[in-house]
Amino acid sequence: MSLPRTRVVTLNAALGPLDYRVPDGMKVEPGQVVVAPLGPRQLIGVAWEADRLQTEEVGDNRLRPLAGLVDVPPIAAPLRRLAEWTADYYLSPLASVLRMILPSASALASPRQLIEYRPTNLIPSRMTPQRAQAIAALAGRQGTIRELADIAEVSDTVLRGLVTAGALEAVAVEADRPLPRPDTDFAPPDLSADQQGAAETLATARGFDPILLDGVTGSGKTEVYFEAIAATLRRGCQALVLLPEIALTEPFLKRFEARFGCPPTAWHSGLRSSQRRRAWRGIASGEAAVTVGARSALFLPYKNLGLIIVDEAHEPSFKQEDGVRYHARDVAVMRAKFEDIPVVLSSATPAIETRHMVEIGRYREVQLPSRFAGATLPTITAIDLTQDPPMRGRWLAPTLVAELEANLAAGDQSLLFLNRRGFAPLTLCRHCGHRFTCPNCTAWMVEHRLMHRLACHHCGHVEPPPRLCPECGEEDSLVACGPGVERIADEVATLFPDARTAIVTSDTIWSPAKAAEFVAGMEAGEIDIVIGTQLVTKGYHFPNLTLVGVVDADLGLQGGDLRAAERSFQQISQVAGRAGRADKPGRVYVQTHDPSAPVIAALVAGDAPGFIAAETAARREAAMPPFGRLAAIVISSEDAAEAEATARRIARAAPLIDGMAVFGPAPAPLSMLRGRHRQRILVHAARVLDVQDVIRDWLGGVEWKPKTRVTVDVDPYSFL
Repeated sequence: MSLPRTRVVTLNAALGPLDYRVPDGMKVEPGQVVVAPLGPRQLIGVAWEADRLQTEEVGDNRLRPLAGLVDVPPIAAPLRRLAEWTADYYLSPLASVLRMILPSASALASPRQLIEYRPTNLIPSRMTPQRAQAIAALAGRQGTIRELADIAEVSDTVLRGLVTAGALEAVAVEADRPLPRPDTDFAPPDLSADQQGAAETLATARGFDPILLDGVTGSGKTEVYFEAIAATLRRGCQALVLLPEIALTEPFLKRFEARFGCPPTAWHSGLRSSQRRRAWRGIASGEAAVTVGARSALFLPYKNLGLIIVDEAHEPSFKQEDGVRYHARDVAVMRAKFEDIPVVLSSATPAIETRHMVEIGRYREVQLPSRFAGATLPTITAIDLTQDPPMRGRWLAPTLVAELEANLAAGDQSLLFLNRRGFAPLTLCRHCGHRFTCPNCTAWMVEHRLMHRLACHHCGHVEPPPRLCPECGEEDSLVACGPGVERIADEVATLFPDARTAIVTSDTIWSPAKAAEFVAGMEAGEIDIVIGTQLVTKGYHFPNLTLVGVVDADLGLQGGDLRAAERSFQQISQVAGRAGRADKPGRVYVQTHDPSAPVIAALVAGDAPGFIAAETAARREAAMPPFGRLAAIVISSEDAAEAEATARRIARAAPLIDGMAVFGPAPAPLSMLRGRHRQRILVHAARVLDVQDVIRDWLGGVEWKPKTRVTVDVDPYSFL
């Protein structure tokens, strides 16, 4: 008679499924979180159905007993099926997906109280550069020693010294205090007829039902899907809202609280461990009725999920670019399928892939064609920079400057959009032409004058701007080339010295609290002109913002990205949609060197359907997504020759299959990243081909050195 055993998937991606003996008196069901011994260590894992995962069969005498069970609800079958599908589709280890389901050790622990630390505003008598750095970085912060050390970029020892010196104090945090319960009848909205019809359609959806909520900017999509959330709560189910950016979380929480009387449960990378524990356990127990979060919230173990909303569903940031390279929009649809619930994809500029699913009948579409409360869409005018150039050394055309001046005189707010952080994208020596590049990446260092540093936006390397050129030794010879938002802000300050400005980028709005501070300033009329990147293009509603200027509309059209035109159209449409959202009409001025470009011409003419139809036809002709399939194989190594040799070996092993073409290898456009040399192979396949099985078998027959990495990106969005 064989001993009772269970199959376990641990959180270690290097390990496959393992079998363990179930000790006497312990009952283990699939989905339970267990503690599994491995050598001298104990690993967290999840019990799994043995018939769904293959592993090496071992005799009873070699089985080790489980060390215990973790006191949390089991991972339900629909979420286990989603984990399997995600691992299979994106060619990732199942353990890596499980790490997103069980993301926090503190969530699995059982203390009722946690100890965190916060600044006391006491300056210690002995100061070091590290202590000064920590005190400056931790103002207004609270968290564990480990969390605060990461924020301040110092060691744990530095912070423990500050605790001893009295500069940080301990705070006891109740880990399991109850979560608030939204009141569905707290403040019902006054909806227009179009909104009411859309809300009823969403609220009555049942079973697996993917719906595209397609509404122009300012049409009230959020208020509409709030009513679907209310209907879900009345049925006793949980709802999930995915947002593309952490900076949007705080404004969303404010709108949610105004409708439901309390904030939802937030989930994003900015949470402290105590907050993550409370949220995770509330979600798993069903206490958290509504969760709003970034893409990782999709994998949390909801007890009774009844509705998923993907807001700004077109956003590229829903694609994870490291680890498990999943697209949250697509995985959200699959989770809804496994849970048998509705999923709503909300967008003013839906992706071509989503529109295609509507056309072939896989998704339903609900439209909101006009703005709420009689507000009108803004007029869009192109400024031809070849005919109306800025003054020498400046970047704003005279027409746009005049409009800014008129808007200031009228007491209205303005927004200048340039999707380029920092002061200038390139710094060079005017004497010898030396260009400052990152030592770890094939990328230019970006000057950030506000923080007095040169920074790489790919690996995070920073260094102070040197006084002398490192190539020729010339003093004061460095010159900034091209504009970033900081440079535009300087120009605005020169033109309008009395204007109150705000720079909105991921450098200045790095947390929900910072986003809330910015929103409060705009709503209070304390800001006249906003200069921002794509962070300010979505989710914000400022009634007094009537003018938008796009500084460089041509920027997003550069490079070989197949989605470049579509993405530029979406981005400019979204930023234009910030203007004129109340009773004041909005104006949008788009600076470009080519007003006849299809993207610009479509924006000015308001011909979104014509532009999308042309882009879709071009994709169909080239058999590009959604009419064909792409997968990228990226090979990286600290040794350039080894990366190239491995890439050539993989390319030579490529199978010859009808409907599949292999391009490369070639150096990746970003040929070195974080000190690793990169080669890229692109696979283009027919839609009907199961490209994952092909690549899995293909790579399984090739060997490479342990320090060489080979990653696969199915349905890539980044071509760097």
